[in-house]
Amino acid sequence: MQELKQKIISYYKQQVQDKEDAFRDMIAALTEDAANDAKGSAGDKHETALSMMHLEQEKLNTKLSEILTQKAFLSKQDADTTHKKIAVGSLVKANEMYLFVSLALPKITIDGHTIIALSPQSPLGAKIIGVEVGYSFEINGTQYVIEYIA
Repeated sequence: MQELKQKIISYYKQQVQDKEDAFRDMIAALTEDAANDAKGSAGDKHETALSMMHLEQEKLNTKLSEILTQKAFLSKQDADTTHKKIAVGSLVKANEMYLFVSLALPKITIDGHTIIALSPQSPLGAKIIGVEVGYSFEINGTQYVIEYIA
């Protein structure tokens, strides 16, 4: 289970890094476009275009900030840490389902296992934080039992 946890953390780190790179490229392209536009335009149309580029750049910077927060969080996760009770960073197996308590990240499949990354603030995350192996819970009418915590 520790090996699976390591693969999960590595996969999410790579996804976040790819997103960071993409947003940095988009921000650089907008900055370059704004600089080029400033050289050859004048008037109200020019001001509107620059304002639109500036707003788009602010949105991208906000998203980049969120990604950097995710990256910092993931860099602190240790695949070798095991937990007796479910906590942030736990990989949980329940009824052949794997839950990674971390951040709300996209669902992934690794080694044939579907992993759902969930925030401890999510309804399910809040429900299972602090519980031990053997705890049972229900989701959409299906009963689940915590089988393993890593």
